Amino acid sequence: MTTPLYDLVLFGATGFTGRQAAEYLARHPDRQRFRFAIAGRSEFRLQALADKMAADGVIVADGEDAEAIDRMVDQARVVATTAGPFARFGDELVRSCAERGVHYADITGETPWVRTLIDRFHDRAATSGARIVPCCGYDSVPSDLGTWWIVQQLRQRHREGCREVKAFHRARGGVNGGTLASMINLQKEGRLRELADPFLLNPEGCRDAGPRDLDPTLPYFEKEVGAWVAPFLMGPINTRVVRRSHALLAENGGGYGANFRYQEYWKSGTFLGMLESGSLAAAQAAGALFAGSRWFGRALERFVPGPGTGPSKATMDRGSFECHLVATSASGAKVRGRLAGQGDPGNRITVKCLGESALALALDRDSLPATGGGLLTPATALGGALVERLTQAGIEFRLQSSPEA
Repeated sequence: MTTPLYDLVLFGATGFTGRQAAEYLARHPDRQRFRFAIAGRSEFRLQALADKMAADGVIVADGEDAEAIDRMVDQARVVATTAGPFARFGDELVRSCAERGVHYADITGETPWVRTLIDRFHDRAATSGARIVPCCGYDSVPSDLGTWWIVQQLRQRHREGCREVKAFHRARGGVNGGTLASMINLQKEGRLRELADPFLLNPEGCRDAGPRDLDPTLPYFEKEVGAWVAPFLMGPINTRVVRRSHALLAENGGGYGANFRYQEYWKSGTFLGMLESGSLAAAQAAGALFAGSRWFGRALERFVPGPGTGPSKATMDRGSFECHLVATSASGAKVRGRLAGQGDPGNRITVKCLGESALALALDRDSLPATGGGLLTPATALGGALVERLTQAGIEFRLQSSPEA
């Protein structure tokens, strides 16, 4: 085995999110510790970006060209990708990384596609030692890593397993065209309805669904946070990732606790929260009803922003997110925590999560959980190493003594 030329290759670097990720890596405090290349289809655009970002190299590769992808992966210790729709441009890249023992991270929320990766490449990656880690953006790091972190806090304080974690999200920011293109692609392939499976990503034999695992559909007033809550739009993505984390840990003799359950919500507020949460619940119910119709897909393509576009810099800078977590032990003891960060979740926070995930894989190998390779999750592949990195990058992980409105 030869030493890879680059510690990290960023694929899809000339897209809207990719450019932000390249800039993040170029300005990172650890920049002198790693060599990184940018990769994509256009040599002209890549070279212009490389000159601006002082990247160490440029690699031209098309996501659907298996030979070009193999040549790119052969040069990397870790590949991070922002090139979606991932169900279209990600198969060859994951296949190549799994075969070659090269670690991988992306920002997909396309869990039906992730399910196909598990079926095709989990065993291959486990054999090669490649940690294949989808969902390393805002979907689903705050939910998945936040749950892992709050369960550790519960165990340290109460010496018990965790029975349940509830997460309550609040965010503001914009939407970029690449994210919407991924959802449109799922709609075209008729796979949106697969999101309804609460254990979509779980290993076989770990699918004991009960009423508490079903996605919430109605708003209600939640005493734990003193506010009205509603179904969270990204819940059908994030909850599946968290449940896979618990299942993978349980397979290795760990897990969060016996009969563990996880659910998440949008946190509306107290004064007008009932109206907001009711409106959100109604809108999501309508979206689920029409998800499979052709006219719905055509309407999305016609009226939403296209790939390569996104919110303004000012909108991204003004954005923010917070995630309140409540963990309950087997005996009923509770621990509360809060994750929060400044910046648009779909862009600034996503880029930060992806960048730190990739750098953890590249630079923090001795600090990573001893899970080996496979189709993993942020929590199972990165654990405390990613908590430490995100904390240093400005993401708050803080315990709370009481609920906050």
